[in-house]
Amino acid sequence: MVLGFSIALIIFSLLMILLVLLHKGKGGGLSDMFGGGAMSTGGGSAVAERNLDRITIVIGLGWFACIIVLSLLLKYKS
Repeated sequence: MVLGFSIALIIFSLLMILLVLLHKGKGGGLSDMFGGGAMSTGGGSAVAERNLDRITIVIGLGWFACIIVLSLLLKYKS
């Protein structure tokens, strides 16, 4: 069971990294350093951004739940 949640945590972590990198830069951050500032003024669908936000929140909640479950499993295992 610990192995399963560990694998799920790795998958959620990789998805979180990918989803955060997909977000549009809001200016003044590291995204501007890599050329994101020039692209952030361009178009882009508000619906796509909203959906990306929702997916990121759901994946983040799954990531958090995996951490809690793993900590409880490891606490009561020993």
